[in-house]
Amino acid sequence: MQLSSVKAGVLFALAAYGMWGFAPIYFKLLMDLPAPDILVHRIVWSVVVLIVLVTFTGKFASVRAALKNNRVVRILLLSGVLLAINWLLFIWAINNDHLLDASLGYYINPLINVFLGRIFLAERLRVLQKIAVGLAIFGVGAMVLSYGDLPWIALVLAVSFGFYGLLRKQVAVDSLPGLMIETIMMLPFAIGYWVFFGAELSNMLTNPMSFNLLLLGAGIITTAPLLCFTAAARRIRYSTLGFFQYIGPSIMFLLAIFVYGEPLEEARLFTFGFVWFALLLFSFDSYRAYSQQRKESKKPVEEAS
Repeated sequence: MQLSSVKAGVLFALAAYGMWGFAPIYFKLLMDLPAPDILVHRIVWSVVVLIVLVTFTGKFASVRAALKNNRVVRILLLSGVLLAINWLLFIWAINNDHLLDASLGYYINPLINVFLGRIFLAERLRVLQKIAVGLAIFGVGAMVLSYGDLPWIALVLAVSFGFYGLLRKQVAVDSLPGLMIETIMMLPFAIGYWVFFGAELSNMLTNPMSFNLLLLGAGIITTAPLLCFTAAARRIRYSTLGFFQYIGPSIMFLLAIFVYGEPLEEARLFTFGFVWFALLLFSFDSYRAYSQQRKESKKPVEEAS
């Protein structure tokens, strides 16, 4: 993998996780809507934004090519379902004062990525990576055994998004066409829910313009970070991608504590502590491996000179 591609992947990862970190501020503004209704608007307006982007970038040929491949369509359908589950639970968690649980889920996600990379992509785990995964498992397990509280929100968010990224890495489809196909396959279900079960505030004909603009903004809020994420996943090792995950949940953690006043109980803090320590080890190991890779890539140039 060329270093220029790796650098681009790093920039895409930073952008994706930064936008995800501040996304709860937006969804808090839509608290008057039930979570399924917000999901509907995320899907509908994301499709609109993606069609515009695909049109201007001239990628409809890639969309058509992907749709002709049954394997690609099946994988994108499955990844779309995982994405919808992740979106729905994330929205519900934010608007029901479980932002700390969402934060924990996305802290755990990079370690899930490492595990999935080992199982499905045959990526070898270094010693510190194994220790980091073990510490996270111990932290979650101790919370369950000592306090009888399974952090199911965190676990479902971490696992669903981990498998989403894994599936997207398996198909040779660019991020923009792939995301467009995923969301279009979810569109009929979204429209059906909107028509038959939508809440009163989902009726944009009776809403104030300010609220309708917030709903329309769901397309950009949803599409921009996902495009950056899928672009990053195509350019860097999947286990390394998890290195940047700390940005989003750190922002969420600070928002939950200092802006929205969610309580940080002892049990949850105990689990956070183990996960944070695991991520420190993981980050150190990833940085060391990246530095070694850069040194090795320069050797042929130095030897040739």
